[in-house]
Amino acid sequence: MTLSTAPSPPPALEEEPLPHDGDDYHGIVSLDDEGFPSQFPESGTASEKSSFAADFYRSGTDWSSLLLSLEDSKQSDLAQDSGKKMKQANLFQIWGFKRNDAIGSVESGPSKSGCCDDGGGSSERKIVKPENRCSIFPDTGKEFENAKSSRKRKGSCGENRVTRSCPFYKKMPGTMFTVDAFRYGCVEGCSAYFLTHFHCDHYGGLSKKWSHGPIYCSPLTGRLVQMCLSVNPLYIHPLEFNEEHVIDGVKVTLLEANHCPGAALIHFNLPNGQRYLHTGDFRACKLMQAYHLLVNQRVNVLYLDTTYCNPKYRFPSKEEVLNYVVKITKNHLKIHPRTLVVVGAYSIGKECVYLAISKALGVKIYANASRRRILQAFGWPDLSDKLCTNGNNTLLHVLPMSSLRVETLKDYLKTYKEQFTAILAFRPTGWTFSEKISNDLELIKPVSKGNITIYGFEA
Repeated sequence: MTLSTAPSPPPALEEEPLPHDGDDYHGIVSLDDEGFPSQFPESGTASEKSSFAADFYRSGTDWSSLLLSLEDSKQSDLAQDSGKKMKQANLFQIWGFKRNDAIGSVESGPSKSGCCDDGGGSSERKIVKPENRCSIFPDTGKEFENAKSSRKRKGSCGENRVTRSCPFYKKMPGTMFTVDAFRYGCVEGCSAYFLTHFHCDHYGGLSKKWSHGPIYCSPLTGRLVQMCLSVNPLYIHPLEFNEEHVIDGVKVTLLEANHCPGAALIHFNLPNGQRYLHTGDFRACKLMQAYHLLVNQRVNVLYLDTTYCNPKYRFPSKEEVLNYVVKITKNHLKIHPRTLVVVGAYSIGKECVYLAISKALGVKIYANASRRRILQAFGWPDLSDKLCTNGNNTLLHVLPMSSLRVETLKDYLKTYKEQFTAILAFRPTGWTFSEKISNDLELIKPVSKGNITIYGFEA
């Protein structure tokens, strides 16, 4: 199976593919400490006119055409230190890019290797300048567009912002489909826009003005797109999970992603027999090994959209986390009965945490009106029946993840000072990960300041 990971901007790193080239997988001998091949098979260098993206798809399991020349590699920031900690910038460097957050990037022609020379430490990011600025959906081996568009739009503060062209790794080769590619406007040649789940770093670009083409997603995601973003329902095409849908001759199936409600893995089965799996954001679990489309069937290209693509990230199972949260909550309430329990959450996601606490303690869940509206759209009776409109009627509150700071929680506690004297808060996000703790929940040390206690973990 071919593996693909795509670079992503923090704080929710967003979303690069590599295809299959026959059945010989002996080229990849082992992985280094960062999860990358420690050895590469010998191969000729790429032609001078080939682009990085084209080489990327054509290389199959032979990645040598993507390596920097020996002279360039000596200057590269990527030292042969397998103990180096994984950083998102490493992905850019491995593929010959020097990451730069500045908007005004400098363009450079393709190097002989088909990659861009990173300039040996230059602060300027250089990108491949394609000879033909077309935005078609080519098959494997053809030229791919990999440059920023010159079009500009006004930002929220009135400044000009560059509207980027849709990167090749968001396009499904051999189809006219894109995945999570709404921020690029109308993508030329795209007949169907797929959305993996309803988180802003994936649906960014969608609004009531959307008119570029049909949006395919899960039913719940579709409801949220219409309700929260006011997208014209004529453009929203919900696809049921675990059912095969034929779109433009391609068989498409959504599979549960174990991420947030409505999140989907998208399986594409092309007429030529090629199979792609785009994970979107997902949480791998053993249940996925039993998915009928993945059992004893080859996936030719796997698009991994993941922040934690490194063996050092070892999280406990969701069940272990929920049991741990319930245990901590009960123990804390025994010592401090007048404690307000707060769970941080995004617009959607982490419902399992406060639902587990609610069931274990037999209490209602307080959330503000906008969040209740979203939660009721899930159509989950177990959750809807436990929501309440008055924060004084329950000890369990849900707040935005950004509110889980000591000073913010102190101010929040003042609102309920007649009823509660302390706050126990849970911040369920992988950004609190520590290598020392890894998957041992008992090693988690809360942040405590006065009567505010905050636990961080991945749920």
